[in-house]
Amino acid sequence: MYLGYPRFQYGGYSFLMVDPWPEGWSENWYASDDVYIDFDDGYYLYNRRYPEARLAITIAL
Repeated sequence: MYLGYPRFQYGGYSFLMVDPWPEGWSENWYASDDVYIDFDDGYYLYNRRYPEARLAITIAL
């Protein structure tokens, strides 16, 4: 957690999750699911198991 937001690091960058993850996702989705980040008028975290959902994220500098 950082400034009240869940945070994760990847590739030397730190990301803050702006959107909450859906309640239907497993409790350990972040450790077991295949996720990726893409830019579409902002940065989003996508989960290949749930392709219809995207979570807004921001880069913490």
